[in-house]
Amino acid sequence: MTLKMFDLTGRNALITGASRGIGFALARGLAGAGAAVAINGRDPNTLAEAAATLRGEGATILEAPFDVTDGAAVEAGIARIEDELGPIGILVNNAGMTLRARLDQFTEEDWHKVMAVQLDAPFIVGSAVARRMIPRGEGKIINICSATTRLARPTIAAYVTAKGAAGNLTKAMCADWAPLGLNINGIGPGYFATELTNSLVKDPEFTAWLEKRTPQGRWGRTEELVGAAVFLASDAAGFVNGHVLYVDGGLTITL
Repeated sequence: MTLKMFDLTGRNALITGASRGIGFALARGLAGAGAAVAINGRDPNTLAEAAATLRGEGATILEAPFDVTDGAAVEAGIARIEDELGPIGILVNNAGMTLRARLDQFTEEDWHKVMAVQLDAPFIVGSAVARRMIPRGEGKIINICSATTRLARPTIAAYVTAKGAAGNLTKAMCADWAPLGLNINGIGPGYFATELTNSLVKDPEFTAWLEKRTPQGRWGRTEELVGAAVFLASDAAGFVNGHVLYVDGGLTITL
């Protein structure tokens, strides 16, 4: 009976930025828990490769290539997903990017690029999906936040600002949509070894700092985020709302 609370069989999920890294791991994890998954990304070729891998593992996958920062494209993409896969019951807002520069050297153009993907997109996609969930009286939205939802790091001010706002967006979505039957929560990953962090993983100085700074003493593995995602997407988290669950090896609670 307890394990059935985590079963996602018969549910449809949309995961943005799912062609690699954390998004791909979450797609694999939700599919493994029984969900049919629409995977989103901007590059149809990369997305097709990811879909082929997941289908080879027995997952039910729909490729959904669209730009998460374009409202019209989002609306059309979500309408297609619901037509071809069925009602979206789970949304994971994962698409992300960052650009690095000291704040006084950060261009306005680059600031807006980061904000568009990291903050505007969760609002655009979240609102489009919520408008469909609300009449059904249920739905799960998971915003991928970050350890930087709590903490700052040099040279990534736009990312830090957007991820801080993503934590409050999660709370705002809860305040508006929880009374209508939706559960909205966030996951705050610490430092995880992915394609996007590969240069840092290979940097001995940075890795030494991270291992000393993180109580568990290592980089996270993307599959270690799956349990949190399945929990928040499932009936087991029925009374969890507006919460950011940090999966960071203890990084955000230590000095």
